[in-house]
Amino acid sequence: MTKLEEMLLGFEIPKAAKVRQKLDRTRVEDLEGYLTSRLRAKELPIRRGDRIAVTGGSRGIADYPRIMKTAVDYIKERGGIPFIVPAMGSHAGGTAEGQAAMLRDLGITEEFVGAPIVSSMEVVEVARTELGLPVYIDRNAAEADGILLLNRVKTHTSIRERYQSGLVKMMAIGLAKHKGCAMTHSLGTLHLGENMVRVGLTALEHLKLVGGIAVIENGYEEVADLYVLRREEIAEEEPRILERAKAMVPRLWLDQIDALIVYEQGKEIAGTGMDPAVVGRPINKLPNIGPEVASLGVLRLSGRSGGNASGCGMADFISRRLRDAVDEETMVVNSITGMKPFLANIPPTLTTDELVIKACIKNAGQIPPSQFKLVIIRNSRMLDEVWMSEAACRAAEDSGRAERIGEYETLEFSPEGDLLLFE
Repeated sequence: MTKLEEMLLGFEIPKAAKVRQKLDRTRVEDLEGYLTSRLRAKELPIRRGDRIAVTGGSRGIADYPRIMKTAVDYIKERGGIPFIVPAMGSHAGGTAEGQAAMLRDLGITEEFVGAPIVSSMEVVEVARTELGLPVYIDRNAAEADGILLLNRVKTHTSIRERYQSGLVKMMAIGLAKHKGCAMTHSLGTLHLGENMVRVGLTALEHLKLVGGIAVIENGYEEVADLYVLRREEIAEEEPRILERAKAMVPRLWLDQIDALIVYEQGKEIAGTGMDPAVVGRPINKLPNIGPEVASLGVLRLSGRSGGNASGCGMADFISRRLRDAVDEETMVVNSITGMKPFLANIPPTLTTDELVIKACIKNAGQIPPSQFKLVIIRNSRMLDEVWMSEAACRAAEDSGRAERIGEYETLEFSPEGDLLLFE
């Protein structure tokens, strides 16, 4: 037994039960039919023979391949020639090959959507902001006859402007590739939001946009609605779409958590691997709008992250399995580009999941197991079913938005100490 194991030996992990949280379930049933009808109603300015670039981001949007295919089919119906342009800033190692591979991992393939992926990190300057900063855009997109933006609109992990994650951000950061992404972040984290908006709206004035598709999701990672906007509608309508999306954002229905265990973090889950508003770790000196979390442990890095564990720096402890999955150069490139190097900090690493949980319990202070609020989630987006200790469950049920659907059980671990809850 190691000294660390000996130190944590006496700390009891409370039993936990599966809890169903009540989240917004508004959803689109006939996705292809619904989106096609909205596209046709807008009569986007696509002429026969026009080469149209459709943006492909790095987030795991619900039904992403189906949405992309429907957009591609519509462009073809209008006589256009569609192609997909990765629009993900510095993600996937900031390389053309890595970004194309990330889209394929998300199901965006030429075979399925019917359009090729044209990936490059080369950009062109299309304008300058009022502060004199250059606005960069992917060369392939800028030289196309038109651009169709496609992105999910939602709250951003570190931006609190009228525009957050969505179409404007996709122009300021996603389509700007690594060079433009770094420029947009260049004024520092305190000014990131306002600069992102400034850059994105400047790009909106100068790009050959045919329009945009804005997706919003419900609390169960399903498509809640799809909006089709003409170019001239984007600036006014996106903030309204964001307000609707905000009302659907899933959260944990507790104000205080002693130990929160995140089974996996990932770049397709959140730009920071985990949503700071869910895990109670605000960044960019923003106020905490999530629960107060005394100890945060993270166990895995998702396979779609490509070794980029940026965001693990928010945790108090991580597992050796997560640490071994890290591609440090890829992570540091992303964290420095976003001017948040602390997100790439490597927390204390423990050899097993069991030790991570026990370390979190010790770190939370002297709290009896019967009163200890332990919460375990798969990731910061999948919050419909979570695991809670008895004290945490009582607090969540008091909110009227959660109910226990299983018995309290002793957590099981493999002989190697891996948590078996999500295996």
